Amino acid sequence: MASLQDQLLKAGLTTKQKARQANSDKRKKSKQKRSGVAVEVSLQEKVKQDLAKAQAEKQAKDNALNEQKKQQLAAKEQHQRILQILQHHQLKRIDGETVYNYTFGSKIKKLFVDAVTHKALVNGRLALCGLDEVTYVVTSETAVKLAELEPSIILVQNEKVSTAEPDEDDPYADFQIPDDMMW
Repeated sequence: MASLQDQLLKAGLTTKQKARQANSDKRKKSKQKRSGVAVEVSLQEKVKQDLAKAQAEKQAKDNALNEQKKQQLAAKEQHQRILQILQHHQLKRIDGETVYNYTFGSKIKKLFVDAVTHKALVNGRLALCGLDEVTYVVTSETAVKLAELEPSIILVQNEKVSTAEPDEDDPYADFQIPDDMMW
Protein backbone atom coordinates (compact mmCIF):
# COMPACT_ATOMS: atom_id res chain seq x y z
CA MET A 1 0.00 0.00 0.00
CA ALA A 2 1.41 3.33 -0.98
CA SER A 3 1.47 6.37 1.24
CA LEU A 4 -0.93 9.23 0.79
CA GLN A 5 1.91 11.30 -0.63
CA ASP A 6 2.64 8.73 -3.35
CA GLN A 7 -1.03 8.52 -4.23
CA LEU A 8 -1.23 12.33 -4.59
CA LEU A 9 1.87 12.30 -6.84
CA LYS A 10 0.37 9.60 -9.11
CA ALA A 11 -2.90 11.46 -9.33
CA GLY A 12 -1.02 14.66 -10.27
CA LEU A 13 -2.40 16.71 -7.45
CA THR A 14 1.06 17.66 -6.14
CA THR A 15 4.63 17.85 -7.38
CA LYS A 16 7.83 16.18 -6.16
CA GLN A 17 9.15 19.56 -5.01
CA LYS A 18 6.12 20.18 -2.76
CA ALA A 19 6.35 16.64 -1.38
CA ARG A 20 10.04 17.09 -0.48
CA GLN A 21 9.24 20.45 1.16
CA ALA A 22 6.45 18.88 3.25
CA ASN A 23 8.78 16.08 4.39
CA SER A 24 11.49 18.59 5.26
CA ASP A 25 9.06 20.71 7.34
CA LYS A 26 7.82 17.58 9.09
CA ARG A 27 11.38 16.50 10.00
CA LYS A 28 12.26 20.00 11.29
CA LYS A 29 9.21 20.13 13.55
CA SER A 30 9.85 16.71 15.04
CA LYS A 31 13.54 17.57 15.59
CA GLN A 32 12.56 20.81 17.37
CA LYS A 33 10.23 18.89 19.64
CA ARG A 34 12.99 16.43 20.53
CA SER A 35 15.67 19.13 21.07
CA GLY A 36 13.47 21.33 23.29
CA VAL A 37 13.18 24.46 21.11
CA ALA A 38 9.43 24.50 21.62
CA VAL A 39 10.01 24.24 25.37
CA GLU A 40 12.26 27.33 25.18
CA VAL A 41 9.49 29.28 23.45
CA SER A 42 7.02 28.41 26.20
CA LEU A 43 9.64 29.29 28.86
CA GLN A 44 10.15 32.67 27.24
CA GLU A 45 6.41 33.30 27.36
CA LYS A 46 6.33 32.25 31.02
CA VAL A 47 9.25 34.56 31.83
CA LYS A 48 7.46 37.44 30.07
CA GLN A 49 4.30 36.74 32.07
CA ASP A 50 6.24 36.55 35.35
CA LEU A 51 8.04 39.79 34.52
CA ALA A 52 4.75 41.56 33.76
CA LYS A 53 3.26 40.23 37.00
CA ALA A 54 6.28 41.39 39.02
CA GLN A 55 6.08 44.85 37.46
CA ALA A 56 2.38 45.11 38.29
CA GLU A 57 3.03 44.07 41.91
CA LYS A 58 5.88 46.61 42.20
CA GLN A 59 3.65 49.34 40.79
CA ALA A 60 0.89 48.53 43.30
CA LYS A 61 3.40 48.52 46.15
CA ASP A 62 4.86 51.86 45.01
CA ASN A 63 1.38 53.39 44.77
CA ALA A 64 0.54 52.24 48.32
CA LEU A 65 3.84 53.65 49.61
CA ASN A 66 3.22 56.97 47.87
CA GLU A 67 -0.28 57.18 49.37
CA GLN A 68 1.13 56.49 52.83
CA LYS A 69 3.74 59.26 52.39
CA LYS A 70 1.03 61.68 51.25
CA GLN A 71 -1.02 60.90 54.38
CA GLN A 72 2.02 61.41 56.62
CA LEU A 73 2.78 64.73 54.94
CA ALA A 74 -0.84 65.86 55.33
CA ALA A 75 -0.80 64.93 59.04
CA LYS A 76 2.45 66.83 59.54
CA GLU A 77 1.03 69.90 57.77
CA GLN A 78 -2.10 69.72 59.96
CA HIS A 79 0.05 69.51 63.10
CA GLN A 80 2.13 72.51 62.02
CA ARG A 81 -1.00 74.54 61.19
CA ILE A 82 -2.49 73.82 64.64
CA LEU A 83 0.82 74.65 66.35
CA GLN A 84 1.02 77.94 64.48
CA ILE A 85 -2.54 78.90 65.45
CA LEU A 86 -1.88 78.03 69.09
CA GLN A 87 1.36 80.00 69.25
CA HIS A 88 -0.15 83.01 67.51
CA HIS A 89 -3.38 83.17 69.56
CA GLN A 90 -2.17 82.13 73.01
CA LEU A 91 -2.67 84.55 75.87
CA LYS A 92 0.47 85.71 77.64
CA ARG A 93 1.09 87.38 80.97
CA ILE A 94 -1.59 85.41 82.79
CA ASP A 95 0.64 84.22 85.64
CA GLY A 96 -0.78 84.65 89.09
CA GLU A 97 -1.35 82.98 92.43
CA THR A 98 -4.66 81.27 91.70
CA VAL A 99 -4.40 77.58 90.83
CA TYR A 100 -6.51 76.11 88.02
CA ASN A 101 -6.50 72.29 87.89
CA TYR A 102 -7.08 70.42 84.64
CA THR A 103 -6.34 67.06 83.07
CA PHE A 104 -3.81 66.63 80.27
CA GLY A 105 -4.09 63.10 78.93
CA SER A 106 -4.20 60.94 82.04
CA LYS A 107 -2.42 63.41 84.34
CA ILE A 108 -3.83 66.16 86.53
CA LYS A 109 -1.90 69.39 86.07
CA LYS A 110 -1.93 72.78 87.74
CA LEU A 111 -1.84 76.14 86.04
CA PHE A 112 -1.11 79.26 88.07
CA VAL A 113 -3.20 82.13 86.67
CA ASP A 114 -4.41 85.52 87.83
CA ALA A 115 -7.96 86.00 89.14
CA VAL A 116 -9.33 87.48 85.90
CA THR A 117 -8.02 84.59 83.80
CA HIS A 118 -9.33 82.05 86.33
CA LYS A 119 -12.81 83.57 86.19
CA ALA A 120 -12.69 83.63 82.36
CA LEU A 121 -11.68 79.94 82.27
CA VAL A 122 -14.49 79.01 84.64
CA ASN A 123 -17.08 81.08 82.77
CA GLY A 124 -16.08 79.68 79.36
CA ARG A 125 -14.62 82.82 77.81
CA LEU A 126 -11.17 81.17 77.69
CA ALA A 127 -10.16 77.59 76.97
CA LEU A 128 -7.11 75.39 77.50
CA CYS A 129 -5.54 73.58 74.56
CA GLY A 130 -2.69 71.11 74.67
CA LEU A 131 -0.23 70.02 72.00
CA ASP A 132 3.10 68.22 72.41
CA GLU A 133 2.90 68.31 76.24
CA VAL A 134 2.51 72.12 76.20
CA THR A 135 -0.61 73.90 77.46
CA TYR A 136 -1.93 77.02 75.73
CA VAL A 137 -4.57 79.45 77.03
CA VAL A 138 -6.68 80.73 74.13
CA THR A 139 -10.04 82.41 73.60
CA SER A 140 -13.12 80.26 73.22
CA GLU A 141 -13.50 81.33 69.56
CA THR A 142 -9.99 80.07 68.78
CA ALA A 143 -10.77 76.83 70.62
CA VAL A 144 -13.87 76.32 68.47
CA LYS A 145 -11.79 76.75 65.29
CA LEU A 146 -9.15 74.34 66.59
CA ALA A 147 -11.84 71.80 67.52
CA GLU A 148 -12.92 71.77 63.88
CA LEU A 149 -9.36 70.84 62.86
CA GLU A 150 -8.58 68.41 65.69
CA PRO A 151 -11.02 67.84 68.59
CA SER A 152 -8.43 66.14 70.82
CA ILE A 153 -6.46 69.40 71.14
CA ILE A 154 -9.05 70.95 73.47
CA LEU A 155 -8.30 70.18 77.13
CA VAL A 156 -10.81 72.47 78.89
CA GLN A 157 -13.63 74.42 77.31
CA ASN A 158 -16.38 75.21 79.77
CA GLU A 159 -19.87 76.19 78.76
CA LYS A 160 -20.49 79.90 78.88
CA VAL A 161 -22.28 80.73 82.11
CA SER A 162 -25.42 82.75 81.67
CA THR A 163 -26.47 84.98 84.51
CA ALA A 164 -29.92 83.49 84.90
CA GLU A 165 -32.34 84.52 87.58
CA PRO A 166 -32.80 81.90 90.29
CA ASP A 167 -36.06 80.00 90.31
CA GLU A 168 -38.72 81.22 92.70
CA ASP A 169 -39.24 77.63 93.89
CA ASP A 170 -35.55 77.13 94.69
CA PRO A 171 -35.24 76.39 98.43
CA TYR A 172 -31.60 77.54 98.45
CA ALA A 173 -32.21 80.87 96.70
CA ASP A 174 -31.29 82.76 99.89
CA PHE A 175 -27.91 80.97 100.10
CA GLN A 176 -25.75 82.25 97.27
CA ILE A 177 -22.40 80.59 96.50
CA PRO A 178 -19.54 83.04 97.00
CA ASP A 179 -17.54 83.99 93.89
CA ASP A 180 -14.21 83.34 95.55
CA MET A 181 -15.03 79.80 96.66
CA MET A 182 -12.47 77.29 95.37
CA TRP A 183 -13.23 73.60 94.89
